[in-house]
Amino acid sequence: MKRTYQPNNRKKAKKHGFFARIKTNVINNRRKKGRKELVK
Repeated sequence: MKRTYQPNNRKKAKKHGFFARIKTNVINNRRKKGRKELVK
């Protein structure tokens, strides 16, 4: 029987990665706040 979680790095990165965050305003908001480190 197959396990339910079949990790796929590309899919994960597309949903939650750096560039996915650039598309939303998360990174711009942090830049405005003057964050030194944008994404952990």
